[in-house]
Amino acid sequence: MRKFRKLVEAGDSGLQDWAEKELEEYAETIEKHPHLPVSEDELVSWIGDADALLVRTEPRVPASVISRCPNLKYIGMCCSLYSKESANVDIDYSEKHGITVYGIRDYGDHGVTEYVIYQLVRILHGYDYPRWKKRPLELTGLKVGFVGFGTSGQLTARALSHLGAKIKYFARSRKEEMEKLGMNYSPLDELLSWSDVVITCLNRNAILLHEEQFKALGNGKIMINTSIGPASDMGELKKWIENDSNIFCSDSKEGVGEIYEELKDRKNLICTCYTAGMTEQAFDLLSRKVLDNIKTALSTEK
Repeated sequence: MRKFRKLVEAGDSGLQDWAEKELEEYAETIEKHPHLPVSEDELVSWIGDADALLVRTEPRVPASVISRCPNLKYIGMCCSLYSKESANVDIDYSEKHGITVYGIRDYGDHGVTEYVIYQLVRILHGYDYPRWKKRPLELTGLKVGFVGFGTSGQLTARALSHLGAKIKYFARSRKEEMEKLGMNYSPLDELLSWSDVVITCLNRNAILLHEEQFKALGNGKIMINTSIGPASDMGELKKWIENDSNIFCSDSKEGVGEIYEELKDRKNLICTCYTAGMTEQAFDLLSRKVLDNIKTALSTEK
């Protein structure tokens, strides 16, 4: 198999040590820059005459950078790639100029499921958080609505269903396999009104909960955001959290959004400030998928 002549890692790629060692098999020279560049000019200087680049969600790699790196042939995104619009790499420009861009998906889902179950159990039972209702509640019979129903949402729904929860979902497409398990599709506003707990599992920049949706949701509910970034209009989410009968959970500050600093001291805003999906196993899977993408790119490049 051919090798890249020069590969640059811009920022922390997230690769495990064993993967960094294997990476040496696919490039004659590897340059690592563990911190983020302070400017586009610095990023361009790092890439230089490299023909391959690895990045995570940062730094951004716009056309204004790519156009100044004429030898670049491959950009590997060591993070989830759901759509061109949400990517930090200008994929359209890259494709028009013969540069291959590969991203990865589905590597941190089990940790998300464990996070959701952890938060619900502690809130329902009041183990180390003020109990939601007068008496402890089991997951049995809990009405859980999923907004977005991709890999992590379906994995979490299966786990909650096994523990007795009732599941409904809203998504862009119907999930026949899940519906066979009794997890039925519902229009968004109907789903929100029905749910005791709402779990948002959306792509970056997908904002689906606005004023009308929060009216449908009402109060006395639990919302857990596992999306990549906020899933709600910031002003409406702020008003909803300011009602003490509601509980909002997010594993990361990014999932709360720009209102985090203002509301972080509220007891009904629970944020662990750590991305739940990024476990040791997830970094192993991320590393393997990044390396597999590199091998594919090298084997198919003309």
